[in-house]
Amino acid sequence: MTNWITTPIGPPILRGALDLERTANGILPHRLPAWARKQFPDDYLAMVEAQPAGVRVVFRTSATAIELDVLPTRTFYQGAPPPAEGVYELLVDGRHAGRASVPGGTRLVFDMATQSTVTEQGSAGTVRFTDLPAEPKDVEIWLPHTEITELVALRTDAPVEVTPDRGRKTWLHHGSSISHGANADVPTATWPALAAARGGVELINLSLRGNSLLDPFVARVIRDTPADLISLELGINIVNGDIMRLRAFGPAVHGFLDTIREGHPSTPLLVVSPILCPIHEDTPGPGALEFDGTRVSFRATGDPADRAAGKLTLNVIRDELTHIIKQRAADDANLHYLDGRSLYGEKDFIDLPLPDQLHPDPATHRRIGERFADLAFGEAGVFGA
Repeated sequence: MTNWITTPIGPPILRGALDLERTANGILPHRLPAWARKQFPDDYLAMVEAQPAGVRVVFRTSATAIELDVLPTRTFYQGAPPPAEGVYELLVDGRHAGRASVPGGTRLVFDMATQSTVTEQGSAGTVRFTDLPAEPKDVEIWLPHTEITELVALRTDAPVEVTPDRGRKTWLHHGSSISHGANADVPTATWPALAAARGGVELINLSLRGNSLLDPFVARVIRDTPADLISLELGINIVNGDIMRLRAFGPAVHGFLDTIREGHPSTPLLVVSPILCPIHEDTPGPGALEFDGTRVSFRATGDPADRAAGKLTLNVIRDELTHIIKQRAADDANLHYLDGRSLYGEKDFIDLPLPDQLHPDPATHRRIGERFADLAFGEAGVFGA
């Protein structure tokens, strides 16, 4: 019989979350604070914000067995295939040591047409990792990046300690579904998680699927969050959501950067333009989701001729971001720009096409993460120093 020790789940051992909500079941990690969540415009943003991309339980222990009780909430899109079960990934001393999933849980059925949700309540389950080495070790359990996860209880067969401070810098990143980790198969294989591992930094991933939209409350959250390095992936959601024209886009970018600089006046700040996405390079949004019975794909529904009236495409976005960052960098030596096509461009699309015409597959996430790590965290990178 195992003599279990139960450890409270909270900030000392939970990383990547900015807020914790106490629920009837336990703790629900949030990546944006409660005051910001009050300003959310719809259920979809509330759903993706609560998906714990980059959130992990971290501690030091000699335990040979670990159990984590969780209540997952899995998102089902109306008319689309059911999602795969989320993966809980175990790292021991930085190395992969196990994966597990929890069946069942709560179902969140989302209607893309109305942006509304219906919840079908489920029950909790247990993630188990056994036969671990008995010596002291640093343990990380990464939560599923696209599955809301309520943390109910943590049990181990040896005491848990807070992991010692390794002196690593904190990198805060905000972006779209591409940065959130859409189509990545496990939480440590999203491109930001891969880049953070290669760069030796602690990740805070504030990416929001479909919602990298220059929202002022996101800028204020970034402003108020301690970070040593900041990056922003901007543009794709503004185009495929067709939410803005060129006249509004430039001032919105300036305002977003102004707000961040209020709290981080000299922090290295890297603005990343969109990776290549052929459907939107020269065709405005809105984007449309299609399902042919076997797979989901996206297409652009705008008219390229509407660029003359200020409609945005990815090439228009890149030109404007290049101009804005060049202008501001004259007075801000720690502000930098990275063309997203250096992470994934035309040659990459031939080699590794986007399976749904919008999101990278697991191999492409790895390529983007490795390239970002080299370009940003390398010796010559803006974060390298």
